[in-house]
Amino acid sequence: MNIMFLLIGVSLLAALVFLFLFVWAVKKGQYDDIYTPSVRILFDDDVILSNDQQQSELKSDTKEVIKNS
Repeated sequence: MNIMFLLIGVSLLAALVFLFLFVWAVKKGQYDDIYTPSVRILFDDDVILSNDQQQSELKSDTKEVIKNS
């Protein structure tokens, strides 16, 4: 019979620890955005170009616009 009291006490302690951890995670914002991580793989990565590359792309885009006019 004494083991029942011990098991009840341990299970209540474990439940309180899990409840505390859940409340802590919610307050830290762990569950704020559940949609984005599932579709993040579908987004294209932005490529960071140097100034020289950006200027050359801008010039080539300008030439294409002039050709198409």
